[in-house]
Amino acid sequence: MLAGGRSSEHDVSLASAAAVCAGLEQAGHQPVSVEISREGRWSSEGSPVSLDPGGGLLGCHVAFPVLHGPYGEDGTVQGVLEVLDAPYVGAGVRASALCMDKVLFKDLMGAAGLPQVGYAALREDDDETSLADLGLPVFVKPARMGSSVGISKVSLAGELPGALSAAFEHDPLVIVEAMSHGMEVECSVVGDAEPEASVPGEIVFEADWYDYEAKYEQGGMELVVPARLSEAVSEGVRALAVEVFRRVGCAGMARCDFFVEDPTGDARVLVNELNTIPGFTETSVYARLFEESGVAYPELLDRLLAIALARHEREARYRG
Repeated sequence: MLAGGRSSEHDVSLASAAAVCAGLEQAGHQPVSVEISREGRWSSEGSPVSLDPGGGLLGCHVAFPVLHGPYGEDGTVQGVLEVLDAPYVGAGVRASALCMDKVLFKDLMGAAGLPQVGYAALREDDDETSLADLGLPVFVKPARMGSSVGISKVSLAGELPGALSAAFEHDPLVIVEAMSHGMEVECSVVGDAEPEASVPGEIVFEADWYDYEAKYEQGGMELVVPARLSEAVSEGVRALAVEVFRRVGCAGMARCDFFVEDPTGDARVLVNELNTIPGFTETSVYARLFEESGVAYPELLDRLLAIALARHEREARYRG
């Protein structure tokens, strides 16, 4: 169990990891906790962890990264685990890095012809005229951060320079996205070659937009399961979640986020993002959606371990 990490979501990761440990014990496993400090140091039961390339990790059968944001969800830790030759839960290096980069992800979705909001990528010296077609409001985001860090909603043109400056403090690449007024819908996915999607859930919140406080503060949001969608639209969301999962080459787990515009009429489903390591407490959206789909938390963890082992064994056949 890898928890903590160097990102701003360090404490969220620790809470998720505690729940995962309890769930693994309930399923009959013996979890070993490895905490990654905010400085990036690895320790287990207070002692430093020595990493031996090709030697696995502390003799464990499977590593379970419960890390969020940079240095955990972006392919870096996954690369370390590949070097250690340790089977691990979740997406590999490429899919992790791709999904963490909002620009690359949206470029891939666009190349595949999947529906999404309009967007533009900017570096600090780029001309901002490319933003004109997006209209207002827009969201300005660091391209490779998580949990709404550095994100601003811009409703007036005069607010744009300040929002860009705030985003550039976190990343030299920024993405500006047109706003969708659609329903926020999330769908959990589990699997590898044949991924399965949960029932979709609807995110309801009082805030102006789904910001950090709405995501993590008590009472900041309400999850309505199943989402208030017709059966046809709900099945479309599930099918699109599986397609996105496959398009990026994901494995193990992910939560796909959507906007559903005009949900009671001629609904239009837009892909927003794919989170390769979603929050993982029993009450987090990922697990709750599968609970409502008939998969209990310990069973879900069991499945993820089995998928990790099978994938590691399969991919070992292609190594020299």
